Amino acid sequence: MTDLTKPIDPADSLIEYPSVFPIKIMGPTHDAFAETIIGVVVQHDPTFHIDKLEVRPSSKGNYTGLTANVYAVNREQLDNLYRALSSHPMVKMVL
Repeated sequence: MTDLTKPIDPADSLIEYPSVFPIKIMGPTHDAFAETIIGVVVQHDPTFHIDKLEVRPSSKGNYTGLTANVYAVNREQLDNLYRALSSHPMVKMVL
């Protein structure tokens, strides 16, 4: 069993830092969804801007999928961003 509270050694990471890392976010379609998610992402990646965001509505338009290409500097930053997005009330799923 893995201890999730223990920091991961950078040598054990599959991601090289710094790098551009795509994070997929899905939530119910809402006029402010993309803008709200951008606000969360910018708190963890101040270089992020709308040009780094891909928006795709679901086939029926009930959900919106976003891909945020963030500039990841370390594992802690990605973990904190993932937690912030996952706990946001507008978000249903983060990959």
